[in-house]
Amino acid sequence: MLRKNIVKGVLGLTAAAAMFAVQAQSTATAVQTTPGATGSGTMAPAKLSWSDKKTLMNLAQANMAEIEAARLAQTKSQNDEVKKFAQQMIDDHTKALDDVKQLAQTKGVTLPTELDRSHKTMANKLSALSGDKFDRAYLGQAGVSDHKKNHAMLQQAHKRAKDPDLKALIARIEPVVAQHLSTVEQLHKNTAMGSSKSQGTTGSSSDKNKTQDNSGTMPDKK
Repeated sequence: MLRKNIVKGVLGLTAAAAMFAVQAQSTATAVQTTPGATGSGTMAPAKLSWSDKKTLMNLAQANMAEIEAARLAQTKSQNDEVKKFAQQMIDDHTKALDDVKQLAQTKGVTLPTELDRSHKTMANKLSALSGDKFDRAYLGQAGVSDHKKNHAMLQQAHKRAKDPDLKALIARIEPVVAQHLSTVEQLHKNTAMGSSKSQGTTGSSSDKNKTQDNSGTMPDKK
């Protein structure tokens, strides 16, 4: 009788152990097959859609282009206001680019490390200019034109973006770009007006000298 009870006890313990093992295995399998879960049980970063990835890469390109053009302005321009604006571009767009890089790293997105063809072409054209010609080209292209394009791109991207982190990033960058656009439009206008006045003054001076020369060659009337 005692022996029979011992056998029953051993069989009961074995069955309980087997049941526990099955439950543990089921739990481990559930953790491994849960969407977004890693082997350690932590959630993997959510993957971006193709459209969101493209937006993130476009943001990187736009910021790199503004930084490169602004660095050229620091060495090419002779206008203190233009240099001041260029420094603001370097500071603000460097911060924005750092934020873009941080989000890309979190989302597993590989960003471009150099300018695309169109921005390289613009940088080469700016490099060939200097003085007032550089200022007008820089403020008109990298300033007004590019900021208009980038501001419109940000507004559209914010509407289309699916990832909440990307939406939040765009919402932080958009008002900064809007402020840049407002500033550079006025600066471009002022620079163009200043250049026109300078050319007008030079023209008037030349006309005056020409008149004096002509009057000096005219024969005296008797």
